[in-house]
Amino acid sequence: MRQPLIIGLGRAGAGLHLRALRTALDRSPGLWHGPVVAVDPRPGERAPVPDGVTVTAALDEARALLPPERAVVHVCTPPATRLAVLAELAAAGYRDLVVEKPLAADATELAAVTALVTRYALRVVVVAHWPASGLADRLRASLASGERGRLLRIDVVQHKPRFTRGLRPDDGHPTAFDVEVPHSLGLVLSLAGPAEATGARLTGLRIGETVRPGLGSAVLDLLHAGGARTRIHSDLTAPVRERRVTLTFERGTVVGHFAPSDADDHVQLDVDGRREVFRDDALTAFLHRAYHRFATVPAEEPSWGADFALHADVVRILDAAKRHCAADAAGERDEEARRAVAR
Repeated sequence: MRQPLIIGLGRAGAGLHLRALRTALDRSPGLWHGPVVAVDPRPGERAPVPDGVTVTAALDEARALLPPERAVVHVCTPPATRLAVLAELAAAGYRDLVVEKPLAADATELAAVTALVTRYALRVVVVAHWPASGLADRLRASLASGERGRLLRIDVVQHKPRFTRGLRPDDGHPTAFDVEVPHSLGLVLSLAGPAEATGARLTGLRIGETVRPGLGSAVLDLLHAGGARTRIHSDLTAPVRERRVTLTFERGTVVGHFAPSDADDHVQLDVDGRREVFRDDALTAFLHRAYHRFATVPAEEPSWGADFALHADVVRILDAAKRHCAADAAGERDEEARRAVAR
């Protein structure tokens, strides 16, 4: 029987994973057992300890309570610390990992994470509850039916106000590409297949005289190998939350509205103007499947590698988008300097 070990009791660990784990256990008794053990890597900033959670200050202390052979580790730390946390877990003997998105911060870290997975035979599940959701299944069914013809494009809107966290110097998310976009990018790759970035844009988060470069909004344009095009737009300064995916076919459209937050697990599907509302607790379902896989699928099964490859593609595409934006920003600075000299 497996037991959860959560690394990081912030928004993802305490607010999302813990809630979903308890809901999954209610629906499927025996899925996991015992108290949840957690490591809080932020001493002095700890929120009140959730009921039923044993909090430790370091991994070696947690290991004494929960050895690797019994643990499913939830890595809920920010992307900037991801590699160091994974390396420490692997060296301590932990092999079954549920990792928050994105898998790595950039292509260099991805290579290091890949080396860890290979060296230690890690079984890694990246949190991707959008592709695993019931709503995504309905979108795939629309694609598979072929009744609306060829898929022409996908448009994703992923907006939410994120001022307080975005202004924190220790936020841990380098750009707006690292916050919401990994969810939708994994989804569109699972729907329309492999893709390459054809354009990218970042804006800063501005409040008065305060500016956090790259943490305002992100736009990512893709061309899929099958010919469809995708645009993902995520605005972290938007006044309202919205998570919408529009599939445009030769004959008609299909629109999926994901739940805007964890406050309500209802989603909406609009097919050629006909709307349906249904419950879709995607994260709970995702974690239920992950624990079942850890219990039943051996490490040598090829599906582990296939899943990892998709999330590696997410990192690769986002890395290319960030480098494109950095080059554009450098070019703009050079142009401004030339104009200043000319004046």
